[in-house]
Amino acid sequence: MCQLLGMNCATPTDITFSFRGFSQRAGITSDHSDGFGIAFFEDKACRLFVDNESAVKSPIAELIRNYPIKSRNVIAHIRKATQGKINLENSHPFIRELWGRQWIFAHNGDLHDFHPELSGRYTPVGNTDSERSFCYLLDQLVACFGYKEPCIDEIFDVLIGISPKIAEHGTFNFCLSNGQALFSYAVTKLHWLVREYPFKPAQLIDLDVEVDFSQVTTPEDRVAVITTEPLTQNEQWTAFQPGEMILFQNGQPIKSQLTWIDRLERERLNPELKRVTKADQY
Repeated sequence: MCQLLGMNCATPTDITFSFRGFSQRAGITSDHSDGFGIAFFEDKACRLFVDNESAVKSPIAELIRNYPIKSRNVIAHIRKATQGKINLENSHPFIRELWGRQWIFAHNGDLHDFHPELSGRYTPVGNTDSERSFCYLLDQLVACFGYKEPCIDEIFDVLIGISPKIAEHGTFNFCLSNGQALFSYAVTKLHWLVREYPFKPAQLIDLDVEVDFSQVTTPEDRVAVITTEPLTQNEQWTAFQPGEMILFQNGQPIKSQLTWIDRLERERLNPELKRVTKADQY
């Protein structure tokens, strides 16, 4: 399957350090080499870069590793194909417009027999289960709220209801953003951390690179990083619990809730965690 990387910040921040380590997993330290993509929000719109080349070989990925594009919300993806051809239309993240904003979505997992009825407003360009799930999520948001934009908490509540139903079809880990916040959901594997003042050095796992963030930040900076597997070896990463959705804003988790996943055993999905039967919120 694929791997995800998300970043949500209090102030515009570049992701070059994290992406350098993350992109090594596209053929050097792992085999997620079937395309990559990354999106950087600027208010309601975003810069989106996708390539069906691996993030190790792609010149576009080389640009991202070395050009410090600053953003408050970033989503990146390296693909190991399970459904759909290895081509540009199947490369994550996917982008759509809703309520006058661009929305970005990237998925890690594999959904079986997932062919929901779509309204026609959102139609997949490629042929992946991931893009179908994105179109379905947005369709459901429109069905709930019409064409009047809801608040972030209302969106979170709807996603909590929809996501476990999609997860009944397989593995459904995702990052979703509209530039205001970043929503992350996991049934198997996601991790997160927050870097804030006083900042400390961080050392990548996949590459012999270390950055002392105390030398390149201010007290106003705060950064939440979300990734499939931890990126650094000297920082404390927190694992998502199976069925957990977390809302990140201003560089920190502001809301978390566990969902019940019908037909899936939490212990089977992650044997290291005990079965959880009730919601938990920050």
